[in-house]
Amino acid sequence: MSGIHRKLFGTDGVRGQANVHPMTAEVALALGQAIAHVFRGRGSGRHRILIGKDTRLSGYMFEDALAAGICSMGVDVIHVGPMPTPALAFLTCDMRADAGVMITASHNPYQDNGIKFFGRDGFKLPDEIELRIEQLIESGELASWRAPADEVGRATRIDDVEGRYVVFLKNTFPRDITLDGIRVVLDCANGAAYKVGPTLLRELGAEVFALGVEPNGRNINDDCGSLHPQNTIGRLHEVRADVGIAVDGDADRVMIIDERGEVLDGDLVIALCARHLVDQDALGGGGVVTTVMSNMGLEEELNSMGLHMVRTQVGDRYVVEAMREGGYNLGGEQSGHVIFLDHTTTGDGLMTALQVLAIMAREGVPLSMLAAGFKRYPQVMENVSVVQKKPLEELSVLQDAIAEVETKLGGKGRVLIRYSGTELKARVMVEGQNEVEVREHVAHLIDVLEQELAR
Repeated sequence: MSGIHRKLFGTDGVRGQANVHPMTAEVALALGQAIAHVFRGRGSGRHRILIGKDTRLSGYMFEDALAAGICSMGVDVIHVGPMPTPALAFLTCDMRADAGVMITASHNPYQDNGIKFFGRDGFKLPDEIELRIEQLIESGELASWRAPADEVGRATRIDDVEGRYVVFLKNTFPRDITLDGIRVVLDCANGAAYKVGPTLLRELGAEVFALGVEPNGRNINDDCGSLHPQNTIGRLHEVRADVGIAVDGDADRVMIIDERGEVLDGDLVIALCARHLVDQDALGGGGVVTTVMSNMGLEEELNSMGLHMVRTQVGDRYVVEAMREGGYNLGGEQSGHVIFLDHTTTGDGLMTALQVLAIMAREGVPLSMLAAGFKRYPQVMENVSVVQKKPLEELSVLQDAIAEVETKLGGKGRVLIRYSGTELKARVMVEGQNEVEVREHVAHLIDVLEQELAR
């Protein structure tokens, strides 16, 4: 962790309930001005910033506010409309834009929204630049840097971006393989992938049964998508499909379901892809990068292949930073963000699905057989509402309780307690060999935490 304290930015951009601070039109306008000012100082000539969004009702409000702020600083805006977050990252780099802005709250309900930024290289901004943006907004200096009337930026909209992204994804799929004869249930969560997802798979030859492709501004992630794979599972059984794919609202994460209806989370997908890359002599860094949330079963699976695992704090951008620093080309999160750094700069649900489908097609066996043998430790996590976030390391009774639990686990388990980056909640997670005991440990630690925070 960088140690930098930011007020607006959380784990992944600015996020909150739409029309409630910090997710207001006023803040969005200021963010637009700040990002334009930061990137306007880089190089000469006209500067351009892309704006994309998912399908939330409030997206219209925020894209207009951001565009107004950016244009007021003399920087041009290109609207690309509803597109997956990884598509916005790709397009920012592909179109040689100075930066990209994505309006999304990912897997959250439609009432929430968020704003995240990408640099011209397609990577998310580091903490230092996010802090600089906050300082610019707080200082009140932006008003003095507005462009004169004859240099105000202009906003345009382009309509061919879906095709560009589909072509990009298809180029990550082996050219000697098709998906002919493979039946796929695809749940797009009524979100940003509702057009590109079905198009992509059909162009590669799959028979696609699409769900969650009728967004209305309010139904994004509503009992659908990666957080609610039961719809995909039900449809998979109904049509006897070979595989199910469920992405979230901005399609940067995915859950994959085998032909039996069993869910493969990010950990299992990473293990599967790591094994394939090792067989192809194409895995960089001698291991993979994951977060503190990844299951110990993944670590053991990687060790059995002679690989190591690097853990980072929660957040796919921290995974990416560690991958770039250590020369790794595969990493991700248990939640379904998987990053293939040879192809992209951020988690991409559709690309991840393509990599798994390619392995299935090449091996010619059911997905359940490819996933067989993966051992998962029972892992229980509970969220605890808090009124304040006292430093956990200063809660001595809690630290003693954690040490006691870890001793009982005997090296065959883990304890992780952390605060949410976006909510007034603490997350208490215990992993071990016996689920009943794990649940007892979680309940005990929650009791201790609540007593400590109540003092």
